[in-house]
Amino acid sequence: MTGLVKVIMVAAVLVLQPIATLAATLLRDPDIEYALGRLAKPVLDAAGLSAGSIKVLVIKDPALNAFVVDNRHIFLHSGLILKMKSAAELQAVVAHEAAHIANGHLSRRPQNARAARSAAALGLALAVAAAAAGADPSAATGISLGSASSAERVFKGHTRAEESAADASAIRYMAAANIDPKAFLEVLNLFRGQELLSEHRQDPYARTHPLSRDRVRAVTALSSAVTKKPADSKTADYWFARAQGKLSAFLRAPSWTLRRAKDSASQDIKLMRQAVAYHRNSQTDKAISHINKAVATRPKDPYLQELRGQILLESLQLNAAVNAYSKAASLAPNNALILGGQGRALLLTKQPKTALRVLEKARQKDFRNSGVLRDMATAYAQLGQMGMASLLTAERYALLSQFDNALIHSKRAASLLPRGSAPWLRAQDVLSASEAQAKKKKRK
Repeated sequence: MTGLVKVIMVAAVLVLQPIATLAATLLRDPDIEYALGRLAKPVLDAAGLSAGSIKVLVIKDPALNAFVVDNRHIFLHSGLILKMKSAAELQAVVAHEAAHIANGHLSRRPQNARAARSAAALGLALAVAAAAAGADPSAATGISLGSASSAERVFKGHTRAEESAADASAIRYMAAANIDPKAFLEVLNLFRGQELLSEHRQDPYARTHPLSRDRVRAVTALSSAVTKKPADSKTADYWFARAQGKLSAFLRAPSWTLRRAKDSASQDIKLMRQAVAYHRNSQTDKAISHINKAVATRPKDPYLQELRGQILLESLQLNAAVNAYSKAASLAPNNALILGGQGRALLLTKQPKTALRVLEKARQKDFRNSGVLRDMATAYAQLGQMGMASLLTAERYALLSQFDNALIHSKRAASLLPRGSAPWLRAQDVLSASEAQAKKKKRK
């Protein structure tokens, strides 16, 4: 995806979204998130957690790390995903992080939780809580993504006791899910010797998840004690290869991808990777030819249709892009990222009313996507509703923790919207929060 180069992207494949002050980047992609969800489900089920309520998200960072900051999200670094050699290894990491949630390790640190909330008053944790309580998605937007920025610092590391407990639980989850627990040992082996390095040279995972010889010995003994034969992993291997292949196609050089595409796990993954590489090289005809062939291998796959829509959209073949996104949305009508891409394509073909209906549906399903708010603001502006355009712009800046800009646009929205109306009240919420952030900045 060419958008990765400049950290700009439509709400389609690998949408880039800043995570506040750490300048971390959240990679949003419906295909990859679906694949990670498929891989996570068996271990989450084994942990007694609702797979539907926990989302596995990817952070663009070459360092090896994974962490949790609340009971709704598991974050994996892109570098860790690309380093893994099997679906079972990735599932081992998810199982370990799920164990921190299931074992209540985060809730036992109230002082850290308070620090996380104060680090970003409009944080992800508060937004998730608002959404879980049934709050209007538009209200949740105003308190969205801030806490993820400081969360990795706030929850910097787990104690050795917590790690041991999480290890034991993770192996139990893997065994219950018929996943080879020895894969967990392979993950730990990635970090062997890290404790001998100075802290600034260690991978973040080794710093936040204490690694010792005793821990490795314990995991070896626990995994060896599982005698149950693992289930067939063909489906998990496919989705792991697909997520890893797509991620690498967008993050690594196109020449690297084209050299290695022949080694893909399946024909559709090979064609998808080649399509991405050609697209990033601006070889549009080849990109479209390869994605069309990939779609032909799996005609009812919404995520290949979505990638086809992105390639067409970024190649300015707008009407064809609308058709591709419409097909993707018909196959996955509840996928917020696909709906966001469809809405953007409709917007670029000068259909703001239709685009707005689709974008609103996308926002109701996932308030985290700043691109959807940007496109909704553009649609309202095209329809001459400047108060709503300013409101959506203010909410987008609040989502990105850019409170100075949020303050400007929320004031503008409040002056243009009917006083006392629901949109006006939303503008007041963002205005109040932005003013509070401005006062906090002055005190520092």
